Amino acid sequence: MKKNTLIGKFLLLCCLFILAYMSGTGIKYLVLVNSTAQTSASAEGNWGLSFQQEGCAPIGNASAEELSAYHAAYVDQTDEKVIYLTFDVGYENGCTAPILDALKQHNAPATFFVVGHFLETSPDLVKRMVAEGHTVGNHTYNHPDMSKISSAESFQKELGDVEALFEEITGTSMSRFYRPPQGKYSISNLQMANDMGYYTFFWSLAYVDWLQDDQPTKEEAFDKLLSRIHPGAVVLLHSTSSTNAEILDELLTKWEEMGYSFAPLSDLAQKLDSASSVSK
Repeated sequence: MKKNTLIGKFLLLCCLFILAYMSGTGIKYLVLVNSTAQTSASAEGNWGLSFQQEGCAPIGNASAEELSAYHAAYVDQTDEKVIYLTFDVGYENGCTAPILDALKQHNAPATFFVVGHFLETSPDLVKRMVAEGHTVGNHTYNHPDMSKISSAESFQKELGDVEALFEEITGTSMSRFYRPPQGKYSISNLQMANDMGYYTFFWSLAYVDWLQDDQPTKEEAFDKLLSRIHPGAVVLLHSTSSTNAEILDELLTKWEEMGYSFAPLSDLAQKLDSASSVSK
C-alpha cells in the first residue's frame, strides 16, 4: 500500500508541475487523467481524457450521460465511423486558409470556435468559413478561465460580445455552439451556457499542436491522430498550427482510408436534443 501511495503522490506532483508550467498566457493544454480515476461531472476545473484502448473512445472526467443533462458532449456514443472536426481559433498566422483549402478538397464540414481577437482581425476568413458551409462557434471574447466566472452577467457578456461581432461581420446569427477556453469549466458554467441556449462541446481527441515555437513533426502528429481516432470522435485541432496546415489534406485522406467520414457538429447537437427529450 505504501508503494502505491508514493506512486500516487508522485503522479499528482507531476500533474501539478505540468499545469503550472503550461498555464502561461496564450498556452492551452490537455490534461490526461489517470486511467484508474473515477469519472464524474463533479470533477470540475480542467477537461481531461484517459485513453484505454486503441480505436475506442477515451474516458472523460465527466461521462457523456452526465454532460448531456446540460446539452454538452465530448464524444458521440456511436459505433458509426464518423468524425466531427473542430478547430480552436485564437489568432491568425497564415494557417487558416490552407486548412480551409484541405477541408474543401474533402468536402469535410468543420466547426471553428473563435475568440474576439480573430473576429476583429480576420473578418474575411470568418466570411469564408460561413460561405464554405462551416460552422462558427463561440470560444468567448477574451479567452478567460471561465470556471472562475460565477456571475451569469459576466458569462453572458463573454459569449454575447462574440455573437454581436459575428453578426456584424456576416449578417447572420451565430450557431449556439460553445467551447470553454482551455477546457476549463464548472457545472454552473454548463448550466449558464444551457440557459443561454448553447451546446457545450469538449473533445475526445487532441494533441499538443498549440505551441507555436515547438510544433510537432508530421510523424508525431500522425502517431497521435491516427492511433487514437475512434467512432464518434470530436477532434480538436488548432488553426494556428503549421503542422496541421501541412498535414490536414493527407490526414483526412488517411482517416477516409480507415473508413471514416466527416459530419457537422449540428448532427451531434441533434442527438443531444433527442436524448434530452427522451429523458423528460
